[in-house]
Amino acid sequence: MIIGIDLGTTFSAAAYMTSDGPRLIPNALSETLTPSVVGFDTDDAMFVGRAAKELAVLQPDRCASVFKRYMGSTWKVRLGKREFTAEELSSLILRSLKEDAEAHLDTIVDRAVITVPAYFNDNQRKATIRAGQLAGLTVERIINEPTAAAIAYGLHESGDEKVIAVFDLGGGTFDVSIVDLFDGAVEVRASSGEAFLGGEDFTQTLAARVLESRGFVFERAELETPALVARVMQQCEAAKRLLSRQDAARVRIPNRDGQYVDPVDEVQISRDEFTKWTEHILARVELPIRRAIGDAKLNRTDITEVILVGGATRMPTVVQRVTEIFQKEPRSRLNPDEVVALGAAVQAGLVTRNSSLDDLVVTDVSPFTLGVEISKQIGTEYRGGYFLPIISRNTTIPVSRVQRLSTLHANQTQLRVGVYQGEARRTQDNLLLDDFVVQGIPRGPAGQEIDIRFTYDLNGVLEVEATVVETKRKVSVVITKHAKGVSPAEIERAVAAMEALKTHPREETANRFLIKRAERMYQELSVFHRDHLAELLDGFETVLDLQDREAIDRYRSEMEIFLSQFESQEPAGDDDDVASE
Repeated sequence: MIIGIDLGTTFSAAAYMTSDGPRLIPNALSETLTPSVVGFDTDDAMFVGRAAKELAVLQPDRCASVFKRYMGSTWKVRLGKREFTAEELSSLILRSLKEDAEAHLDTIVDRAVITVPAYFNDNQRKATIRAGQLAGLTVERIINEPTAAAIAYGLHESGDEKVIAVFDLGGGTFDVSIVDLFDGAVEVRASSGEAFLGGEDFTQTLAARVLESRGFVFERAELETPALVARVMQQCEAAKRLLSRQDAARVRIPNRDGQYVDPVDEVQISRDEFTKWTEHILARVELPIRRAIGDAKLNRTDITEVILVGGATRMPTVVQRVTEIFQKEPRSRLNPDEVVALGAAVQAGLVTRNSSLDDLVVTDVSPFTLGVEISKQIGTEYRGGYFLPIISRNTTIPVSRVQRLSTLHANQTQLRVGVYQGEARRTQDNLLLDDFVVQGIPRGPAGQEIDIRFTYDLNGVLEVEATVVETKRKVSVVITKHAKGVSPAEIERAVAAMEALKTHPREETANRFLIKRAERMYQELSVFHRDHLAELLDGFETVLDLQDREAIDRYRSEMEIFLSQFESQEPAGDDDDVASE
């Protein structure tokens, strides 16, 4: 039996496909949403879900939540007698959902389609697959959360072609996807988002304000008075929900031990205060929206409908911001907390070729640009560390693309291939996925050719193949390396490297600012405009090295004109956006 699973930051859910459509699976408490919390009591008995969430208020040091944000990293937490990684904790949530499904369906459940944020990187996706495997599940497909939501809407609605924006603000992540719905097809045109933006950020900001009003600093209080912080977080989560329905809410504040002592200290929060305190969080949704619309080569006026996904979209301040951005009222005819799980169940039905889905077709896109590290000729010398895109972000998947590279040196017999993911022009600002060495290149003059092929499957799993053109020798690797955190020593080395670049014209503030401004814009531009900006940057760096003042001024002027036409766009919410933004 195969099920669909929404593995969420704050809540998770499972569903299955029937001849009448997808159905949610209740847990042991007859609830369809299971809190994504794991805990161990003093006897090392394990708790998952709502029980663990309750335990977290009493013994916060023995519970873990929001660990989805650390998938694919080296993050660990000690609970009871052992340490857990994020994927191990996620596997416990998945195992709980699996057991609930088996109890409800009275059959063995050993296969699943699991959703992930559209902006999850390669490491995070592989960690999700591993979590499923640890839970005893064969993960048949990894599907993006907004795509799953669009599938659920596509199944429930018919009629004329629509271009919808799926605005997915969950507990810990934010995604936006531009999707075409037509004739039983769900075609994702573009996706963007932030992996660290969600409802938990609103709750934590509110808690930090409440604690600040009583002389506490949130980060320090987490370490020194965890019971107090756990209680305040619980109260602020409840207050956040109340403020979605009423104009004010009260937050009770316990003592340092997390106990409520009469007379109980309280603070009243108004909806206006909450909106003001969290404005900086909500503002972060605008850039991903602009990026997704630009990559889809559309204007905001081309969006037919906006649908809301994720529990955080219940907040009035979120609804208001979405309305301002798209200049139309968003809707959520399907439950925002449940729609992703329902869509995952539909995808599970597609995997098993459920006859009720014969007319449904789904396509998705790659959320990031994938490529390799190369050297470029800058002035009179070659410099490494440049990023050559092979699969651009928002390319329809599955996809296979090839680029031909050549050796730099005579008699070069091997080549290191560094595989990166990201949107920056320099590899140091992107995520290193893996690297490998191609050996056996024939000796000869510089310019021996090697084909690098990237193949990206429906799960977002990448395979890289290198072929020596002359000998046809192939080296292939399925990317599996997990990225490691940046140590203080690595940061110091990076700072030292930047200091070494401060020479003649490059030392001038205007030039350094313009380069950084351009590199920042490079990540925000649609693929259509990147090549031109890259050419300008390459030329600008070359004339800086040559110290050609006249050429420097000419390039600077040309770059500023190019950048200004994008940075001078009207604020989000106006209707005169250009498709390339």
